[in-house]
Amino acid sequence: MSIWDFGSICQCSHQKETEAAVPKETSHELTAANKQARLECCRHLLKRYPSSTVNFIWFMDEKIFTVTAPSSMQNDRVYMVTGVHTKDVVPERLLCTRPTFSHSVMASVGVLALGHTNLHFVDPGVKINKRYYRDTLLIRDLLPGIKQSLPDYFTLQQDGTPLHRF
Repeated sequence: MSIWDFGSICQCSHQKETEAAVPKETSHELTAANKQARLECCRHLLKRYPSSTVNFIWFMDEKIFTVTAPSSMQNDRVYMVTGVHTKDVVPERLLCTRPTFSHSVMASVGVLALGHTNLHFVDPGVKINKRYYRDTLLIRDLLPGIKQSLPDYFTLQQDGTPLHRF
């Protein structure tokens, strides 16, 4: 028995002309274990702080965003008149060069229940170390916005990245 049966072939041949095949996009999925681990961390954090202070906890994080998405070579075509051979075409017309790596940008932001800081971008080519994080991202960029929003009291919550350990 083959994977195609007569019913599925008939069904495929009778599909509406308005339907078209669309490629699936890839995405990241949170597994049940990931969700459970995040829930446990949140519960642990809430136990550490009284409910009256939860709205004043700033969560800080950085994220790298890809600016240039890689594209598929199968979509690049050169159209030529029938009978013309590729050896007769200018080589630059047949080559499609792309950079090996996509361009990216790193952004940093702070959020809390009552608001957020401005989005701050890391300068391209900068090596992020503890000093750059503390002096540039935290003290120069993020803390002024935090102090402007909540000048009297706030808690700064960061993830476990080694950069955040002074």
